[in-house]
Amino acid sequence: MLKELILSTLLYTPVVDSDDLHKEISCMTHNVYHEARNQGTAGRLAVMAVTINRVNDERFPNTICDVVYEGEHRKHPTEDRLKPIINRCQFSWYCDGLPDSIKYPQIWHEIYTLAEKVIEGEYRVPDITDGATHYHADYVYPSWADTKTKTIEIQDHIFYRWEQNTKKDF
Repeated sequence: MLKELILSTLLYTPVVDSDDLHKEISCMTHNVYHEARNQGTAGRLAVMAVTINRVNDERFPNTICDVVYEGEHRKHPTEDRLKPIINRCQFSWYCDGLPDSIKYPQIWHEIYTLAEKVIEGEYRVPDITDGATHYHADYVYPSWADTKTKTIEIQDHIFYRWEQNTKKDF
């Protein structure tokens, strides 16, 4: 019974085309680095879980990169590319208007290695967020929090599940 319970809580890592593998791992690493670089493994895995749970949920995009960079964009004024609109993204680091440079390469490498092992399925980890698709820092209280089911607090993040989940066919 315990074995079945543990297996039922493992993250269902999306299948990634080998051509896109490095890109998807890099997108996950960016997200975790900017959202949880100052946290331990549990905090980092929790952010990965939310990202993966979104990929596996019909209400969100189908790839890690599309989930990480989801938000409103507009044409860059001087370049031929889109830029995110400030404070209109799913993950605040992406559209806070601050540089997204990597100041701590050792931490980046640690997170990349963890993301690589999780995405490639080498590490089969339980979803310690209990299906969370949202989270926020514990020093803010976003308006959407009342519409979600709180699942757990890990370090300085509070995690929530968006009920009435319509899972994709696996």
